[in-house]
Amino acid sequence: MDMRIELNGRPVDVDGLRVLALVNYGHFSSMQVQDGGVRGLDLHLERLRRATHELFSTALDVDATRAWMRQAVAGARGALSLRVTVFSRALDRDHLLEPAAPDVLVATAPARTLAPTPLHVRSVRYQREAPHIKHVGTFGLYHQKRLAQAAGYDDALFVDASGAVAEGSIWNVGFLDDERVVWPDAPALQGISMQLLQDGLRKRGVPTEVRRIDLDGLRAFRAAFFTNTSCTVMPIASIDGTPFATGAEPRALLDACMAVHPWQPI
Repeated sequence: MDMRIELNGRPVDVDGLRVLALVNYGHFSSMQVQDGGVRGLDLHLERLRRATHELFSTALDVDATRAWMRQAVAGARGALSLRVTVFSRALDRDHLLEPAAPDVLVATAPARTLAPTPLHVRSVRYQREAPHIKHVGTFGLYHQKRLAQAAGYDDALFVDASGAVAEGSIWNVGFLDDERVVWPDAPALQGISMQLLQDGLRKRGVPTEVRRIDLDGLRAFRAAFFTNTSCTVMPIASIDGTPFATGAEPRALLDACMAVHPWQPI
């Protein structure tokens, strides 16, 4: 399927993209589609609804947004990627508290999947602005990843000012000890794949915990993993100089926890 881009359900032109290109203010959610369905669709829609209210002081028409998403993938079979971006051509940059009607850009592309190759990541003191929002300000994320690659690593792991592990550049991080899966308790985006994994772990009776994780405490874990919408589970081979096991067992467990969630029809 070729890339398809529509604004409020209609083919987009240059003028329709002008504000999005020149005013870097908005939010989005990216997802993988399989035969017209999305795992965690309800979570994606709720993320879009909440962020629209917070950034634009107005309500997102969720039913219309879902209809535009359905229209964009109509007739597609197999896997593809779908991104829904919310911005506002009505935004007044001088009066940002004024409610602004949202515009919804829906874009499809060939499915982006990542091979689950163990990653070597570097920690860095960095925190996204408004980390709870999946916003369009992504310069810092890619720049930190670029700097990590220049230093010989694959990606960057963000650590807050107090030294607590938070999240990766465009992914969440989880850890396994001998008893449970542990998630960092620090300001970060609550990724959809992470939420689905957490729910799947509960349903399968696997103990989990959310708590502060410091860099100097990483050796207490036997394994670590990356998760985002493009790759449910990617093993992490090392963080800085701390190695982790990269065997198939943790990935098999987490893949099974994701598989308990059905593909929800758009």
